[in-house]
Amino acid sequence: MIRVMLVDDEEDALNLLEILLLRIGDVEIAGRYSSPTQAIEALRDAPVDAVFLDNEMPGIKGMETARRMRNIRPQLPIVFTTAHAEYAVEAFEIQSTDYLLKPLQMARLERAVSRIRQEVSRAKNRPVAYIQCMGGFSVALPHEDGRTLPWRTNKAKEICAFLVHHEGKYVESDLIIESVWPGYDPLKARNYLYTCLSYLRKRFQEHHVPMSIERAGNGFAILLSGVAVDVAEFEGLMDGILLADEPDVSHYGKMNDLYKGAYMEGCDYHWAAYRQEAINAKYLRSLRIMHQVFRKRGNAALAVDSLQRVLAIAPDSEADGRALIRMHMEEGNRSEALRVYRQLEHFMQDELGVELEEETVQLYRKMGWFG
Repeated sequence: MIRVMLVDDEEDALNLLEILLLRIGDVEIAGRYSSPTQAIEALRDAPVDAVFLDNEMPGIKGMETARRMRNIRPQLPIVFTTAHAEYAVEAFEIQSTDYLLKPLQMARLERAVSRIRQEVSRAKNRPVAYIQCMGGFSVALPHEDGRTLPWRTNKAKEICAFLVHHEGKYVESDLIIESVWPGYDPLKARNYLYTCLSYLRKRFQEHHVPMSIERAGNGFAILLSGVAVDVAEFEGLMDGILLADEPDVSHYGKMNDLYKGAYMEGCDYHWAAYRQEAINAKYLRSLRIMHQVFRKRGNAALAVDSLQRVLAIAPDSEADGRALIRMHMEEGNRSEALRVYRQLEHFMQDELGVELEEETVQLYRKMGWFG
């Protein structure tokens, strides 16, 4: 049984939504509110698994209501119900579970409830610690929101990252030393390695992190005991997009939320460079596929958003830049089309010292006739 809260300023809309949800079965209405403020206050104590939230209400708008609810319950599944499609990008940005257009269709509502059930199930099985590899490297401490495992030295952090990078496989100590202490005296480096490993074991125990470092022969591995790693989830979502005949659009927002930056970004770990490039390339392919999906479905806002994300990572991709320029022109947004062109021009000429491709220049000339 999942318990849902309904928030809509129209009583008829609340009634209809309740009737449809009860028809689905295994759903309990934990509260109905026509006032977003009252709903936010009720959420602090109410046993709620998910919220169905109208996006257009007087006073506090749906998006702001959702953000305040997430401040109270960060992982709360939220389904927007609205008569307007233009807020889809913002809904994805705050990681909504679904976005339903009114009048509600039973089949779409059933899919939304199914997604809620999946998220509730994942939450119950969520690991007590979490490793972030995207945009840096850190180990979130269990049961301590916002706190991460402290590092006595940067090398201790790098050893932990190196072993996590090898995903539970045993790595020979010589390879660890060669990767983390290149050019160091081998005997001193080996002593440093053992000191770092001892420090990590103690830190895991002190902070109740369910991770351990095990030895087999001359090799070491880090065992995660169910601790989640963001890069594994990130790649799983991308595989779902790349391999599916019809990608699940809900993967788009979740994937982007996990992309806090490149793999081990800012850590200056030379051994992570190849995987960093491979993951970024995979992300770019996923974004381009989602762009085509959104174009096919007529969702211009998310089609534009996907290309903007591509260009943020690959600012030299003129083909993607041209596609984005064309989209802005189709939407009648000449100023945005021109802005994208200027960004391409600046990067190619000022950063790389090369001229724009002729196809890009011709597109710019067409902009002179546009509007």
